[in-house]
Formats: sequence, C-alpha cells, structure tokens
Amino acid sequence: MSLVESTENHIPHHPKPHAVCVPFPAQGHINPMLQVSKLLHQRGFHITFVNTEFSHGRLLKSLSHNSLQGLPSFRFETIPDGLPPSDAGADATQVALSLCDSTAKNCLVPFRHLVQKLNGAVFPPVTCIVSDVIMSFTLDVSEELGIPNVFFWTASACSFMGCLHCRPLLEKGIIPLKDESYLSNGYLDMDLDWIPGLRGIRLRNMPSIIRTTDPEDVILHFAIRQVERAKRGSAIIVNTFDELECEVLEALSSILPPIYTIGPLGRLVADQVQDNALNLIQSNLWKEETECLEWLSSKEPNSVVYVNFGSVAVMTAQQLTEFAWGIANSGQTFMWVVRPDIVAGDSEVTLPKEFLAETKERGLLVMWCPQEKVLSHPSIGGFLTHNGWNSTLESISHGVPMICWPVGGDQQTNCWFCCDKRGIGMEIDKNAKRGEIELLVRELLEGEKGQVMKKKAMEWEKLAQDATISLTGSSCLNLDEMINRVLLSSFPSTIRKKSHLSKVL
Repeated sequence: MSLVESTENHIPHHPKPHAVCVPFPAQGHINPMLQVSKLLHQRGFHITFVNTEFSHGRLLKSLSHNSLQGLPSFRFETIPDGLPPSDAGADATQVALSLCDSTAKNCLVPFRHLVQKLNGAVFPPVTCIVSDVIMSFTLDVSEELGIPNVFFWTASACSFMGCLHCRPLLEKGIIPLKDESYLSNGYLDMDLDWIPGLRGIRLRNMPSIIRTTDPEDVILHFAIRQVERAKRGSAIIVNTFDELECEVLEALSSILPPIYTIGPLGRLVADQVQDNALNLIQSNLWKEETECLEWLSSKEPNSVVYVNFGSVAVMTAQQLTEFAWGIANSGQTFMWVVRPDIVAGDSEVTLPKEFLAETKERGLLVMWCPQEKVLSHPSIGGFLTHNGWNSTLESISHGVPMICWPVGGDQQTNCWFCCDKRGIGMEIDKNAKRGEIELLVRELLEGEKGQVMKKKAMEWEKLAQDATISLTGSSCLNLDEMINRVLLSSFPSTIRKKSHLSKVL
C-alpha cells in the first residue's frame, strides 16, 4: 500500500496527488523520467506520462501494443512534436536540431489542452508537473494553474553548470568560434577555471554546443533559454548523488532553485519499487535482446568489455571499422551493441567479414540490450562508452571502469569528469584509430592502470549504494523532501499532515 493511499480510506473526499511527467522525446531522457514516475507512483501519486506521438509509436513497436496500457493510476498520453509525419517504425532517431526547435515552438498548446482534458476527466486533478528542463514550455501551464513545476535535468550536474555558463562565454567573446580552424589550433585548450565547481575544465570539455561558428546557432540559444527558464521552476532534480558531484552541486545551489539529487535512479528504483505490474512498464525504443545475459554468464568474472555508444550517437563507416579492428586486435572478449542507425546516413550497418570471422568465438553483437543488467553482470570488466550520463552513471553504480569516446552534447563534460576528476576513465582520441583502441581495451582489462581504475570505480559503487539505501540514503531522503516541500505544496494540507509523506517536514 502506498503512502498516500494509506490515508485515503480516512479522507474519502480528497483525491491523490496527480503528477504529469513530460520527458524530452529521446531514449536517454525517457528512461530516467519513467524511473522518476515509478518512484512517485510508489509514493501514492497518480501519474500521467506524456510522450510525443512519434516516440509513442516507436515504443509500441518495440514493446508490443499492450505494453503502454499502464495501470488505472499510471496512464500514458501523447502530444504532437510539431514535426512533419515520419515513420516511427523505422528504428531511426529524430534529428536533434529539428526536434529541439519544434518542441519549443509547437508543444505548449497541445500540452495545455491535454492538461485541461485531464482536469475535466474522472482522474484526480493535476496537482504538479515534472518535466525535462528542455521541455520548459510546461512552465507556462504550471504558472497558469498555480501548481509546482519541478524540472528534471537528466544529465550531470557538471554539464548543467557548463550550459549555464554558455551566455557568459558569449558575452566574453569566447564563443562562437571565429572559424573552423579554432577546433584544432589549440584554442579549445583555453582554461575556464573561473566557472564555479569546475576547477581544471577547459573549453574543449564544455558541452559541445559551444563548438559553433554561428552567432545565431539554434541549439546553442535553445540550450541557453532552457537552462535559464529552469531558474523559474519550483525545484530541480538531478540524476546524481551528493558525494559524486559535491563541488559543482554546492556551486549550483547558490544560483538555482532548490536542487535535489535523487540518483542513481536505477539503484533507487530497484531498491524501492517492488510492484510487479509497475515494473513491467518499460520505455525502450529498440527491442532488447535479453539472450545476451546467458552468454555473459558463460564468461569468467571481469573478462568482457562491453561496448555501447548509446541511443543517439552516430559515427562514420570508417570509424566503425576502426573500432571493430581495435577491439578485435586487443584479443579481449567483448559484447558490442550495434544499433541499426549507428552509421550516419547508412540504412544498413556492415562490419567487415574478416572481423566477424576472427571474433566469432569471443564476441557477441546485439542491436539493443538491458544495459543496467549487463553492467551489473560479474563478467563485465570494462565499458567502452560514449559517456552519455545514463551510461556513465550506470557504469559508476556498478563499479565498472570506462574507455570514453564522447561524441556530442554533455558527453565531453562527462568524459572530463570521469577521466580527470574521478580517475575511472581513459579517453579515446576523436579520430578513433584502431591501434589506440587496441591498446586502451587491453589496458582496461589487463593493465595496471585498468586495475587502479577498477578499484576507484568499486569505491564509487559503494557510495552510490549508500546514497540509495531506503530511509537513510541521501538520494532517498532528498526524494522524500522534494515530494513534501515541493510537489505536495499545493495539495490539500489535510492529506499532507496525515500522510507518512510528511515525515521529513
């Protein structure tokens, strides 16, 4: 029985709190928002989870048509993203530039209509909104209704600070870059030690939106607007934990609304959400190949390098070949997730036949997998990753050291954080040549530096576990405090006083 439901028999005239949860329509944003939604539902909230129509179609394709029916108190709705119709069955990721621009311009009106519909239905009235920072149009609706709007930053706290300082970089004339030569002439090595909480960071380590020569760059100005609008939110939640990013979190706390760290979300959900029906609700845009877990179980502990470049990152066909031969020449056992759309502009991924023949006894290729289960498997000894924050935090959560090949977005900042600040990663050059890849993969699993990184990663795994322990973990306590102080702030006080949810007030 949930915390709010435990009081409802005694207060029959008051409904549940109702949270509308709005992720940005990309895999790396939908997954953590679903985890937050499950945690809120477990605490007695009625949940409406809002996908775009395109994302909803892809989810239905990968999960089957009855997978998103939800529960009576956990429902799915959709809004259009404003882009021209496209094939959701193509397993292709939408273009980020178009998607950011279109959601900002076109989603407010349909979202307002959806909330009006929800408030006129048999469900509890909407009492709060939890939305991705880059879906900040929701703020207009929450302000109209006078209800809390909590923003969710799904990336690292370090990258949030980086995005917040893009305007100062513009004002100082540091960006935009004068021309393309500034990408390679040493200009990106400029120290930015004046940014609070990011001591030692250089321009090249900032989110990749700064790598533009266009003063009117759409993505750059979109990001600046979104993070600045987040300052008007009721609070901000971040998928991290206090100990991991302590320096930058302290700096952010002086310039933002209340910040609540509630990660690693995967561990928190595993610890607290025991409802089997709720756990059946998933959010993978590609069909998972769970057979890989049996394959991993046939391998020795810490003997497999896991390779996955996430849900959005793409590479050239030549880069794919370099990675293939670098991994093969290392002589290590590997499991590699190769998405159908991982090569930019190609409709079909083709790996060299010689590579497939040489590695068939020690390699496994899949199109998608249950990543958290893979990273927690004892046979995994290291992770070759693009350093998306979900992948990075999941790797840290399970004590797995990394080889880092950041592609874009927040990944450059996450790579710097892992390699330079925490000593749990090694960076691959952007050009990704097979010789360097071979040496780093071998070092990761067999070398002295790899062993040092493994030890540090396991120390962070213990701290992540401590942060998510029920009742005493910092992330668990932060989640409850955010619920009580923010999400329930406009809810009938009689429920808040009688509910166990008010235990931290």
